[in-house]
Amino acid sequence: MTTWRTLLVTVLLAFAGASPAFGQEPAHAGGEASLVLPDLGSVTFLGDIDGRTLLLGGLVVCALGLLFGLASYTQLRNLPVHQSMREISELIYETCKTYLLTQGKFLVVLWLFIGAIMSFYFGVLQDFTLGRVLIILLFSVIGIAGSYGVAWFGIRVNTFANSRTAFASLRGLPFPCYAIPLKAGMSIGMLLISVELLLMLIILLFIPGEYAGQCFIGFAIGESLGAAALRVAGGIFTKIADIGSDLMKIVFKIKEDDARNPGVIADCTGDNAGDSVGPSADGFETYGVTGVALISFILLAVKDPAVQVQLLVWIFAMRVMMILTSGLSYFLNEAWARARYAAAQRMNFETPLTSLVWLTSIVSVIITYIVSYLLVPDLGGDSSLWWKLSTVITCGTLAGAIIPELVKVFTSMDSRHVREVVTSSEQGGASLNILSGLVAGNFSAYWLGLAILTLMGIAYGVSTTGLDALMIAPAVFAFGLVAFGFLGMGPVTIAVDSYGPVTDNAQSVYELSQIEDVPNVKAEIQREFGFPVDFERAKHFLEENDGAGNTFKATAKPVLIGTAVVGATTMIFSIIVLLTNGLQPEMLANLSILHPPFLLGFIAGGAVIYWFTGASTQAVTTGAYRAVEFIKANIKLEGVTKASVSDSKKVVEICTQYAQKGMFNIFLTVFFSTLAFAFLEPYFFIGYLVSIALFGLFQAIFMANAGGAWDNAKKVVEVELKQKGTPLHDATVVGDTVGDPFKDTSSVAMNPIIKFTTLFGLLAVELAVSLTAQRGAGLSLALAGIFFAVSLVFVHRSFYGMRIETGR
Repeated sequence: MTTWRTLLVTVLLAFAGASPAFGQEPAHAGGEASLVLPDLGSVTFLGDIDGRTLLLGGLVVCALGLLFGLASYTQLRNLPVHQSMREISELIYETCKTYLLTQGKFLVVLWLFIGAIMSFYFGVLQDFTLGRVLIILLFSVIGIAGSYGVAWFGIRVNTFANSRTAFASLRGLPFPCYAIPLKAGMSIGMLLISVELLLMLIILLFIPGEYAGQCFIGFAIGESLGAAALRVAGGIFTKIADIGSDLMKIVFKIKEDDARNPGVIADCTGDNAGDSVGPSADGFETYGVTGVALISFILLAVKDPAVQVQLLVWIFAMRVMMILTSGLSYFLNEAWARARYAAAQRMNFETPLTSLVWLTSIVSVIITYIVSYLLVPDLGGDSSLWWKLSTVITCGTLAGAIIPELVKVFTSMDSRHVREVVTSSEQGGASLNILSGLVAGNFSAYWLGLAILTLMGIAYGVSTTGLDALMIAPAVFAFGLVAFGFLGMGPVTIAVDSYGPVTDNAQSVYELSQIEDVPNVKAEIQREFGFPVDFERAKHFLEENDGAGNTFKATAKPVLIGTAVVGATTMIFSIIVLLTNGLQPEMLANLSILHPPFLLGFIAGGAVIYWFTGASTQAVTTGAYRAVEFIKANIKLEGVTKASVSDSKKVVEICTQYAQKGMFNIFLTVFFSTLAFAFLEPYFFIGYLVSIALFGLFQAIFMANAGGAWDNAKKVVEVELKQKGTPLHDATVVGDTVGDPFKDTSSVAMNPIIKFTTLFGLLAVELAVSLTAQRGAGLSLALAGIFFAVSLVFVHRSFYGMRIETGR
């Protein structure tokens, strides 16, 4: 039977993006898989270009994508902006910097836990030299730095774009309000994907073969840790601030983003911490790991070395083409949008964003077929597989466009579900508002689940038409390709997700700058910038565009969580193939509900998903209570035009404090629960992994889309009905505050939590199995009990240690 060490290395490499031993069977000497990379020039493509040269060309494309991101960043920084608005955006950035520095220190503490396990595993269990262990730990730090670095870049781009968008709105035209946030999003998306792929190719091509595999393992663990921490903590921070700020509109009947509200700056910081920092770090990890899950499966399931090399180089080529197709589609769509809307007095902000998604999807599909035909016209003697593989990827690529369309049915300002939330609020207040939002979320989970089911079913059907001649379990490979296709237009998916925090901040910057009260500001802008000012149209377009931002933030979330779940399913199947020695029938009985450990593990996964949902929401609830308590006691509405800096900083401090408390409890619960379940029994752990993926998928979709419906119902009341300050508005604000942790805390963090649990858990399983072999099952079961008891301590802290003390 394949060793657990081989199993661990294979699946870790699936997460990390390694490509061990192209065309070679894993060696089993001494129970350790060979991680020596071969000569990539052993197979040629396009006539006479060897694989190594082809991948070197990929480095050039990555460099071009990186230059695109940096050039867009420079263009945004140089756009005109009034000083009053620049000062606000720079204040927001400085606050974000403080938050990120705090989170950086926090990541160091979390890394110590993981570093200790990695050091024991590689230094003691695998008996690596100290130098080799240090190199692995170094690459784990590089992985964290990657997630952390793209997150920092994201907030810098967005805080340039928010003030420039606010200023551009003063022209009274809608097009600049759309073009600037999208350029910021494309800057982040192109740089993020390019840096991720660049790092992977550098390790693959230039790190010595005997070290590359372990370097990828360290890199994977690091980026997974960074994404999980930044996503969860950012989600808690942003919703504490958002709820604390929004509730003041009801309590004091003040306008949106009133400068006298000490919570507004924290809210603006949170928009970046939760909707920019978190998604950037999460996207960096997601796009770095999903495609390479296929690499490990190819090495495991494909027996012909030549076919292995062809498939692996083909996958990397598809990843490189992602950058080119996204850039090309953006320029084509922007030319069309500019021609149609540049001078328009009105526009639907969702229209050009929708056309960009569909154009990129169509271009990606076409390029997939062309490149597949050129690179792999013959696989294992079958000249039809190139179009069959392309069709399977197309199922995922179309999902990247179809899923957003389904999400808009439940979250767009024009959707009937959102209108129903508004209508129900007119007579039923906050109560019926919340119930209608729950309905939208539940129905959305049904339809999106069926969409994913249909596309995966088509992929399965195609996998039965010849792939079984090349590999075992071809359906598993097809599911992995669907997940890969989800990300076929990666930069654009990131761009439309990043559009939202810019539009949200732009509205806030406008209000906080108090530009309407600046003496002689109209004459000043006319003189220095050369255009007349229209304040009323500016405010209207900023609010309307924020609704489009809400919608497209919502569309990206199911794509990312769907990718994580489908990709995780593929990797779990890879574990099963190894665990059952190539799907031997006598061993498959353990993967059944008739095998009690598997069923119990499945139940445990559901319990953990619901714990996570409650714990993250509890952190938001308690933090928001403290923020509201402080703001109500310190807000000054008479005799001042702005809240004091000290009061604003205090609210930021409260948000940071509870974000860190919540994240620490959540991380350590996940850490020790994973250790406990991995030490308990291998098939129990597989059931657990399957469970958190499936429960997490539907819980995340339901929460994200219910939150999106509540958010845009409020926007309809504000923008179209013009009923701010009315009981109807109050009802929709309450619904929005319920939806805040739904859509931006609990749901979005499912993705990194699922991947981190799987990745770290496999490391724990290797430790447990080795310990059982050496000392017997008794010690492993005892340690499982101890680890579970420790996890319960942090479960208790996540609820009862975070609850609001009533004093009664």
